[in-house]
Amino acid sequence: MACTLPVGIHTLKIGSQPERMICYPRVYQVHNRKFERYMNRSIVNEVQSLIDLQAGNSPSTVESMVGWYELKNNQRDLLSLSVANNTYHHQAAHPMTYMKSLTFDLRGEKRCTLKEFFKPGSDYINRLSDLIKLQIKQRDITLISDFDNIKPDQDFYVADKTLVIYFQLYDITPYAFGFPMFPISVYDLQDIIDGNGPLGRMATND
Repeated sequence: MACTLPVGIHTLKIGSQPERMICYPRVYQVHNRKFERYMNRSIVNEVQSLIDLQAGNSPSTVESMVGWYELKNNQRDLLSLSVANNTYHHQAAHPMTYMKSLTFDLRGEKRCTLKEFFKPGSDYINRLSDLIKLQIKQRDITLISDFDNIKPDQDFYVADKTLVIYFQLYDITPYAFGFPMFPISVYDLQDIIDGNGPLGRMATND
């Protein structure tokens, strides 16, 4: 049975001090309770991986650590969200932030990978990379090194009828730029999208 309503979202917290608090989502109202538990485990694991990354990223003392999440899409049986962690180490030049995202296909009951959005054999890597290169030029984005191609498992999330490809701080742009995000309309990818997959559902107008 397909889920027909948006899933419910609770906010849970780790810590009680504002400068040491991690907020993260917990989903509920998912028809398949086993898949619901899988979704929540996946979210917790991603949040914990960011904590571990930040805590082990420097030998200096952690002065502050704040985590949050953003809901990107919760319609058409597709849940997409991001989790982020901002940590400041003692005497660091500035705090460091990492972000990761999770996208779940409630109809297929699985966590989505970028590759699964597209038809088998389609050259989605070069197609997305070319669209990103065009945006870099159009938006006059300053790079710290030449951009060639995205990774096969490049970070992404889905927001309504848009696939957003993004990079971590320092990946391709200076720190001051923030997270480089490249929104790509599903209609610009319609010829290579798997019509029966999650992005195919987002591209319909019904």
